[in-house]
Amino acid sequence: MTFELGVYSFGVAGRDSEGNVVTTAQAVRNILEQIRLTEEVGLDFFGVGEHHHQQVPVSSPTSLLNAAAAMTSRITLSTAVSVLSTDDPIRLYQQAATAAIVSDGRMEIIAGRGSSTEPFPLFGYDLDDYDRLYADKLGLLLEINAHDRVSWESPFRPPLEDAPVVPRPEEPLKIWLGTGGNPGSTVRAGTAGLPVSYGALSGSPAHWGRLGDLYRRSAREAGVDPGALEISVAGHGFVGRAGLATKRRYHQHEVASFAMAGRSLPDRWEEVEANYSPGGMVFAGAPDEIAERIVDLHRHLGHRRQFLQMDIGGMPHRDVLSSIELLGTEVAPRVRGELGNTSTDTSRRTSRKTSRRPTIRRQDGAP
Repeated sequence: MTFELGVYSFGVAGRDSEGNVVTTAQAVRNILEQIRLTEEVGLDFFGVGEHHHQQVPVSSPTSLLNAAAAMTSRITLSTAVSVLSTDDPIRLYQQAATAAIVSDGRMEIIAGRGSSTEPFPLFGYDLDDYDRLYADKLGLLLEINAHDRVSWESPFRPPLEDAPVVPRPEEPLKIWLGTGGNPGSTVRAGTAGLPVSYGALSGSPAHWGRLGDLYRRSAREAGVDPGALEISVAGHGFVGRAGLATKRRYHQHEVASFAMAGRSLPDRWEEVEANYSPGGMVFAGAPDEIAERIVDLHRHLGHRRQFLQMDIGGMPHRDVLSSIELLGTEVAPRVRGELGNTSTDTSRRTSRKTSRRPTIRRQDGAP
């Protein structure tokens, strides 16, 4: 199976050609333009993530992906991620199923716990229930995906008894477990036989390779068919012809992005340079280097898809489009030429039909 490359976005309110920060409405329109270009330049995937504040205004990824489903014909579309802990699994499934129908089966869900706490007070949830909510709602989402009618008991909602959930696409949705690299979530994905999507912003290829080994070992010990296992990687990245200058510029946008989220990233280049170099996990730089580093990560991790977030920290929209074009026209052919068609258990794409229904422990949140 051909290695897949793509892009993801939270709809960051970047800058226009005159340097002005765009409105939240324009930020949403910009994503649609990015998606259109992603398909035009031959990339495979576009993911839309969820946040709930002014600088990152895409709060309903499935709404935007339904629009994208109608205007594209080839690429895979996905949430990246849906913050399942504070979402309603039934509504998420219904909206994603609609996009799957419109797109003729090109829609997926990456379901995660979320990297920020902003949705909890917004939707009236208690942070103390953080993991239990996620485990319970993931179980319900998988149940809905597997059966037309659902019965479910939970401490977090009224019971369901033989409830129909519609519409239904022709095939079950592909649902990934999204995690920032938590070992418990890795074990949860492996034992449930779910594909896992790592949000990898730091560390090293060797570190992520060890997590991949944990994922496959957990699945093997649970008796999961190795053919059900898949790994994808999401992370920061930007492609430009200027090499070092591209890296240093992207770093400044990373600093701004972290500040927007109330976090800090060292401003001095010397303190972060290693993460932008071979052996690091920020994929910014010239096309040749980015291709080589993606191939190197694949050798450690055996992943079958990698997608980059480019529009961070006020990055001008036109520069994001330029980076997408280079990823599709120069990086992707090099990566595909190196990796060719993979046939290992760790990177083989399985049928959209589920041969084994995943199971999740719900009440205590344990994997």
